[in-house]
Amino acid sequence: MTTSMTTAAAESTPDPREPRAAGTPAAPHRARPAATRRGRLPHTPLNPRRSVPLTLLTGLVLVYTLLPLAWLVINATKSQRGLLDSFGLWFADDFNLWDNITRTLTYDDGVFVRWLLNTLLYVAAGAGGATVLAVLGGYALAKYDFPGRKAVFAVVIGAVAVPGTALAVPTFLMFSNMGLTNTPWAVIIPSLISPFGLYLMWVFAAEAVPTELLEAARIDGSGELRTFFTIALPLLVPGTVTVLLFSMVATWNNYFLPLIMIKDPDWYPLTLGLNAWNAQAQTAGGEAVFDLIVTGSLLTIVPIVAVFLLLQRYWQSGLAAGSVKE
Repeated sequence: MTTSMTTAAAESTPDPREPRAAGTPAAPHRARPAATRRGRLPHTPLNPRRSVPLTLLTGLVLVYTLLPLAWLVINATKSQRGLLDSFGLWFADDFNLWDNITRTLTYDDGVFVRWLLNTLLYVAAGAGGATVLAVLGGYALAKYDFPGRKAVFAVVIGAVAVPGTALAVPTFLMFSNMGLTNTPWAVIIPSLISPFGLYLMWVFAAEAVPTELLEAARIDGSGELRTFFTIALPLLVPGTVTVLLFSMVATWNNYFLPLIMIKDPDWYPLTLGLNAWNAQAQTAGGEAVFDLIVTGSLLTIVPIVAVFLLLQRYWQSGLAAGSVKE
């Protein structure tokens, strides 16, 4: 009987493709969303609405970011005369990029190479050491409970809020009393302290390393060092790379600290060295080497750009860690 009723209902349902006889009521029309009728999906968090003002603002930020880089690349191809006579955002008649690079590396007995090696030393020792300390400290603060933990948290947050320039003079006086000024240690030791890196690793380790996994390793008889190096450290790789990149950029671009700590040109980093080349044009009898300054500035940013491109998949995931709570 049920089958008969279903068959009768199906037969009584009008086919929209068949012409409707006169006097027959029209079948009810089921309305569809306007976005579906036009073939577009409704706006959701996964399909956001396009914003013209936001697009224009993003374009302005992109231009503001890339314009100095474009100016640097273009003017690094010019000679000294072309640099002064031509338009800054277009090439000159001559193309001297390779000659400028050679002259930059060999000028003044190759002092640029010496400054580059000094910068690599400061980055390897300072930024590398800061990353190691941040990883160890952040992991300990995130996974161990000990007296004074809240006080350490307050000190770290306070240290993040203090600008480095405010500590430059006290640091200089302290290192001067210890006889460490005008030495590489005056740049390396202050670079080992990274409150922001410590805080970032603290937050990252709290989310990236499950406490249950550590407890399971301890139950299996694994020591704390073995647990850290075999279980926790591989999980901390994205955060570690992020802290390393931040520390590298801060040390590579550091200017004020070496300026007050180092007076010997043989220990200059690239930032101080290029500034010395720029200042020698203003001295009596000094040679103007603006073309070498521009080319040296281009060579200075190449390693940082290369490192960011090679490690971008790590630092992007490290920055996004903790943004979604499970």
